Amino acid sequence: MKRELDVVILSDVHLGTYGCHAKELLNYLKSIKPGMLILNGDFIDMWQFRKRYFPKDHIQVIQYILKMASKGVKVYYITGNHDDALRRYSDFSAGNIHLRDKLILQLGGKSYWIFHGDIFDLFIQYSPFISRLGGKGYDWLIFLNRFINNLRQAMGLSRMSFAKKVKHRVKEAIKFVSDFENTALKLAAEEDYDYVICGHIHRPQMRTEELQGKQVTYLNSGDWVENLTALEYNWERWSIYEYHEVDYQYVNPKLMAGDAQEEEDNSAAGNPSIEEIYQHILNKPVGGKEVVS
Repeated sequence: MKRELDVVILSDVHLGTYGCHAKELLNYLKSIKPGMLILNGDFIDMWQFRKRYFPKDHIQVIQYILKMASKGVKVYYITGNHDDALRRYSDFSAGNIHLRDKLILQLGGKSYWIFHGDIFDLFIQYSPFISRLGGKGYDWLIFLNRFINNLRQAMGLSRMSFAKKVKHRVKEAIKFVSDFENTALKLAAEEDYDYVICGHIHRPQMRTEELQGKQVTYLNSGDWVENLTALEYNWERWSIYEYHEVDYQYVNPKLMAGDAQEEEDNSAAGNPSIEEIYQHILNKPVGGKEVVS
């Protein structure tokens, strides 16, 4: 049985890169039934996009989200720095899919300010260490990390993240993360929001501070490269979900990705083909307009 949730927030999936855990994300998406799904930036990594590397399970994630939208789930795609090419299409909507640069919500009587967070790179002196980890170097580090984790899992050991361990031990990186969170909280208080929700820094977090006489809560959904986390809202409470393979392999194996019947159903339902999705990503005009799903 799928878990019913009011809101789910994902960020930094980085589809189209070696580090993306698309299969695990698909397992997760198949296990939930949200009323609203928010993709808070860097969902498709257009900085490193190449047609020769966009595996089947990456395509299946896109197809499944489109399927969720067709069944009534309201999907918000908020642009990030790795998919900033989509910002010229901001405020585009098609059915239950909405493209935005930021999102303001009212939930349970509280006000929410939701955006990716790369804008803070303009306010914070960007860490040279984070910059060196970025781009292709970071992607290859994650690729090596994934290969080693496959060996660890084969030996019955748990996954580990080299990038996360290195970043947590480097003073510059710790300061960058702290400055990022403090800046988000400060600006949210100035704008009179109760919550500010970001992605961008690949660090899942829930933190509440009292600023300017009011409580402000900072939330970060993490990523699907290192942490495999999401923010879930239900019964007027937030929690951080962390993916564990054992939940799908042994507890409910029917939710594992790669179900042949589901792939057949997707095809029969007319979900976009791989080539059609490539054309959307590459900004091919459709019906006289440039449409990006």
